[in-house]
Amino acid sequence: MTELNPTAGTAQPLCLSIKNLVGHYGENLALHNINLEVRKGEVVCLLGRNGAGKTTTLRAVIGLLTKRQGLIEIDGQQTTGMLPEAIARLGVAYCPEERGIFSSLSTEENLLLPPVLRPGGLSIDEIYTLFPNLKERRHSQGTKLSGGEQQMLSIARILRTGASFLLLDECTEGLAPVIVQKIGQIIGLLKARGFTVLMVEQNFRFASKVADRFYVIEEGMVVDHFHRDDIAGNLARIESLLGL
Repeated sequence: MTELNPTAGTAQPLCLSIKNLVGHYGENLALHNINLEVRKGEVVCLLGRNGAGKTTTLRAVIGLLTKRQGLIEIDGQQTTGMLPEAIARLGVAYCPEERGIFSSLSTEENLLLPPVLRPGGLSIDEIYTLFPNLKERRHSQGTKLSGGEQQMLSIARILRTGASFLLLDECTEGLAPVIVQKIGQIIGLLKARGFTVLMVEQNFRFASKVADRFYVIEEGMVVDHFHRDDIAGNLARIESLLGL
C-alpha cells in the first residue's frame, strides 16, 4: 500500500501525538518505536492480530504501562511520565476490555461511581438518552445485565467524567450483531458531539464503518496506516496484514 500522510486533508489540531514510543512489560519489550497521531474529532482504530501491541499502546497513553520511553503528547502536553490520574484530568478516559462492572451495585450506582474530573461531562439524562437500555435497567444489579448491557455501561460511565478523548479497547468483543450495530451508532453520535476516539478493534468489518483512519500494529510496531477511503482499493493487502 502506498504510504499515506495521516494528517492530509485536515486542519484539526492534534489531540494525541506519539513519537518513538518504546514500552515494556517487566523485562519484555512490548512496543517498538510506535509513531501515530490522532486529531481532535477523529475516530482512529488500531488494528492487528492478537498480541500485536494494540492494547499495550492504549495502556501507555493512559499511563498504565509504567515502563515507557519516547514522546506521548496530549493536547500538546508531554504525558510520558505522568501518573494515570493526572492524565485522566487532561480529559482522557479508558474503557478496558474487561469492563469492570461492579456486580453488587445497580446499573445507576455503577454509572455514578467514577468521579467528575472536568467540566463538560454528560448528565445522567443525556447518558440515558444515548443508552435507553440502561435507563430501563437502572435498578438492576450488574450481575443481571447482559454482556451487551455491561459493555454499554462501561462506555457510558466514562462519559460523566468530563473526558473528551476516549480510549476504547475491544468494545464489540463477543457481542451479538445487533449490539455491535448499536455501539457503532453510539460512537457516531459521540463523534458528532466532538469526542475524539482511539479504539482497538478485532472486528474489521465493524471498524471500517465507524473509524476515519487506521493504524496496523504488528509485533509492537506500526507497519501500515490508511484512511477509510483507501480500504476498497487495498482490501486484499489489508486482509493479509490482519490475517483475515
